[in-house]
Amino acid sequence: MTPIRAVLLDFHSTLVDQGDATEWLAAGMAFSGAHLDPADREAIIARLDDIWVHARVVDPDSRRDHSAEAHASVFHDVMRGHVDDELRQALYDVMLDMWWAYDDAAPLLDALRERGVRTAVLSNVGVDIRPVMQRYGLRADAVILSCEVGAVKPQRGIFQAALDALDARPAETLMVGDAWKDDGGAAALGIRTLILPRTRGRIHGLDAVLRLVD
Repeated sequence: MTPIRAVLLDFHSTLVDQGDATEWLAAGMAFSGAHLDPADREAIIARLDDIWVHARVVDPDSRRDHSAEAHASVFHDVMRGHVDDELRQALYDVMLDMWWAYDDAAPLLDALRERGVRTAVLSNVGVDIRPVMQRYGLRADAVILSCEVGAVKPQRGIFQAALDALDARPAETLMVGDAWKDDGGAAALGIRTLILPRTRGRIHGLDAVLRLVD
């Protein structure tokens, strides 16, 4: 097998978790000054926890991942009717503040760098995730965002953009993500692909990447 010299990593649910939905709602309520009945809170928390699952129904073509405006619009479409306008905006405003990195995310990126393996964060997203990366010390050689390159996973274009950024060949590259439909698109280019579905704990099992590299 060709040695792995480059690793592409999905961001959401691979390097970072979107956070606890209860805390997300509490932050939004504090930001907006909203008050909710306990029964209403439970329903909203459940929807926030699966917010991007619901987004796939509202936005099957992933237009949310092409621009900040579309990203916000889809979020509001998913939450409209569940919270009022002010709280809905507050929830969106604090969203990225809720995201936290898995405890094994930064160590993985550092370990790959020590091994001479180049890395790229490759994300379907309509907003800039670099501030979140900086907050948690997630250092990669390249950041490839769908909203900046005009292609979304599983389209070939976004994977090719990452390969070009790292000057890497598919055969020497590994893709790591949580969604087989999106991240599995790397296999069409001949990129070995590891799928680690979303976890709820602080550790995501990213040590599996180093075992493959080594």
